[in-house]
Amino acid sequence: MNRTFRQTALSGAIAVALSVGFVSTNAVQAKSVTQSAIDDDANSVSNVLSWGMGQQGQRFSPLTKINKGNVKKLVPAWSFSFGGEKQRGQEAQPVVANGKMFVTGSYSRLFAIDAKTGEELWQYDHRLPDGILPCCDVINRGAALYDDLVIFTTLDARVIALSQETGKVVWRAKIDDYKAGYSNTAAPLIVHDMVITGVSGGEFGVIGRVEARDAKTGEMRWVRPSVEGHMGYMWKDGEKVENGLTGKTNATWPGDMWKTGGAATWQGGTYDHETGLIFYGTGNPAPWNAHLRPGDNLYSTSTLAIDPKTGKIAWHFQYTPNDGWDYDGVNEVVSFNVDGKQLAGHADRNGFFYVLDRTNGKLENAFPFVNQIDWAKGIDLKTGRPIENGARPGDPSKSADGKKGETIFVAPSFLGAKNWMPMAYSPKTELFYVPSNEWGMDLWNEPITYKKGAAYLGAGFTIKPLNDDYIGALRAVDPRTGKIKWEYKNNAPLWGGVMTTAGGLVFTGTPEGYLKAFDDQTGEELWSFQTGSGVVGCPITWEQDGEQFVAVPSGWGGAVPLWGGDVAKKVKYLNQGGSLWVFKLTDA
Repeated sequence: MNRTFRQTALSGAIAVALSVGFVSTNAVQAKSVTQSAIDDDANSVSNVLSWGMGQQGQRFSPLTKINKGNVKKLVPAWSFSFGGEKQRGQEAQPVVANGKMFVTGSYSRLFAIDAKTGEELWQYDHRLPDGILPCCDVINRGAALYDDLVIFTTLDARVIALSQETGKVVWRAKIDDYKAGYSNTAAPLIVHDMVITGVSGGEFGVIGRVEARDAKTGEMRWVRPSVEGHMGYMWKDGEKVENGLTGKTNATWPGDMWKTGGAATWQGGTYDHETGLIFYGTGNPAPWNAHLRPGDNLYSTSTLAIDPKTGKIAWHFQYTPNDGWDYDGVNEVVSFNVDGKQLAGHADRNGFFYVLDRTNGKLENAFPFVNQIDWAKGIDLKTGRPIENGARPGDPSKSADGKKGETIFVAPSFLGAKNWMPMAYSPKTELFYVPSNEWGMDLWNEPITYKKGAAYLGAGFTIKPLNDDYIGALRAVDPRTGKIKWEYKNNAPLWGGVMTTAGGLVFTGTPEGYLKAFDDQTGEELWSFQTGSGVVGCPITWEQDGEQFVAVPSGWGGAVPLWGGDVAKKVKYLNQGGSLWVFKLTDA
């Protein structure tokens, strides 16, 4: 599987689905989901209203009914099939409100389910056009709830708001042109009665940005580009007005490269109530061939702290200036407080874990969370910049044939020490639980020019495992010291989210099909269940009618089987699927 991006297919053919809602006659009556309830989601036990189980993204539940002492009695309560032939890449996190669960599926589908019984209430299948250009499978990572609406984004770069009660479309909006490479897969964020979304498509030379719309109507409020040199806008009385240039044109980009600069905001964001800031990560600069774009290439591979009232950038922190490895910077920023400090944790694809002061973006600490990092010796804690060691692929323009630069081997691979799969933080143990991977890649650069709707990389790669016995590792990381308290090693890459609870448990899934529960202090595996396909979704937990439930989607897919090189060959035996599993305790 030695190939460039444009040789690799986006060959998983995109089936066309119908924009139809199917409604059960036994639908659970919808109740209004208020902004105040969303703001308090992290403390809620009866609902899960946001991606991250709280806008701060900690993925921590205060529930204790399922705990270390009884988790071995966890059994399936019900299972739900996503159906049809679309069983591939189920990376969603469900949300729950008032006894109803909403979960997205591959190919831009959304299901409403009775959370107690597993009965389907309605189904929405978005009508996808021919020619969409998703980078990394046909996945969707989840929906947002607001008022009587459930809102999600689609592979053809749309935002769709549906009635929670019926599944009928209430409003829809176009993010951008899918023919230019724009798409969207992230769960929206609800802040100040606005729905906040980003864009996917960095491998096609799109312009990354964060957008805010009125959550009730879909009307635009503001847009903030994430590539330096582009103008931000606000909407006042329905009129579009300029809201300040992002950075300074050509300050860190040469020539016209900023016009197709990437920095896609494809992961989604978090919101911190104490600082009043939205945190959004930005992806790789385009193209991958960094020889074509000397400079830091702001604001790629960064976290942007954005004022939700104005859309202006309050501060930024860049993880990998002039990124030449596709390390991105989109991974989630998780708010946490220790020793009286308002901090944020970020486990980057480049292999380093960052602790930032979330009030101003100042670097507090940075340390490796994987065993092998070849591209840099460390992070300068004074400047925040990586201490590079020269491990960059060669410039193809200086090669003998002008077609391929010198190949290097470097770790981590471009799929990252940690990719999109969200970590969890426990205020009880004051530890982060980080799903990580140990792999490297052969990497080389090639000539490339921008063409609308075509892959814009200028690079080739082959991903390789670093160890014979494992690739994935779930690690309990102390953000104060950088020490790894415990780890669980897994044969296949870890590609699903993590959840932790006040019951002393850490839940995550494996591509081999298991949902597992670990002791949060020791890492001892206490329980597992085989779901029938790889678990690359995000577990949640909630309480209903006096019982605590745990849910997780199952369905192998995502970027690994598409771009995983030798790693993809190693795990090619894994079966795809499409189902949702819900568990509760038994008295037996």
